[in-house]
Amino acid sequence: MDKLKIYTHPQLKNPKMVLGFSGWMDGGNVSTGTITYLHYKLDAHKFAEIDAQPFYLFNFPGGMQETAQFRPNTQIKDGLITDFNYPINEFYYDEKNNLLLFSGKEPNILWNEYADCIFEVANKFKVEKMVFAGSVAGMIPHSRRVRVSSYFSSNRKKTEKNPYDIRLSNYHGPASITTLLTKLASERDIEMTNFVAEIPMYIQSQNPKGIKAVIDRIGLLLNIKIDLSDLTREITYFEKKIDKLIRKQPQLLEQIKKLEDNYDKEFLDEKGGFEEWLKEHGIDKL
Repeated sequence: MDKLKIYTHPQLKNPKMVLGFSGWMDGGNVSTGTITYLHYKLDAHKFAEIDAQPFYLFNFPGGMQETAQFRPNTQIKDGLITDFNYPINEFYYDEKNNLLLFSGKEPNILWNEYADCIFEVANKFKVEKMVFAGSVAGMIPHSRRVRVSSYFSSNRKKTEKNPYDIRLSNYHGPASITTLLTKLASERDIEMTNFVAEIPMYIQSQNPKGIKAVIDRIGLLLNIKIDLSDLTREITYFEKKIDKLIRKQPQLLEQIKKLEDNYDKEFLDEKGGFEEWLKEHGIDKL
């Protein structure tokens, strides 16, 4: 396939593949941030990429603010062009963990052909499991545990025992590229799982808490052990910074307290009420 460029062929046996996309379902950079973190942590190496030219609209009609996100990125210094970058869609490999990583930008057009490039790599290396890491912004507080929803390529995966502390997704609306990949994976006998973290909509910066929530589940699903102590420290700093900023905004603080109350009520409702939660944790009432 001329749209797919493979530069080297790593020695892997039925590897797993983890995917992340910028754009849709990348709130708090959870999707791209997960791949960036794994790339760094596992010292993964680039071996292939998808040519950006056929899959994106660069000259999109509209005002500058709206269309800027569609155009290639450039840098001009002292009157000379020093950098010019198209969207990046790259594959990496980690032989130690028998793992492939993919980081891309959701395409504007030719979704099926773009998906074919990803499945070409999957077929070439006989990938049997694919996992998407993503996020959505929701009405939840930053001070509570990140909730993660999932959807799957097969009913078998959906009905097996759930050790991942996830909710099954219920959604109707615009689809993402990973939804298409999941649909196509089922037709290709590839097991695909989507882990989607729900993050606070009032925080616009990168969300390490969401990234860790997704990586925890990926590690469990794919049996990959990763030292996340540095990410845990980043979360502590992140939460302290957010708390400090929020204390300066009484109205926002009031709204967050309401979100906390709603979160706690939903949590207890899911557990069958406070009495059941106490019983489940072996706690005697005071």
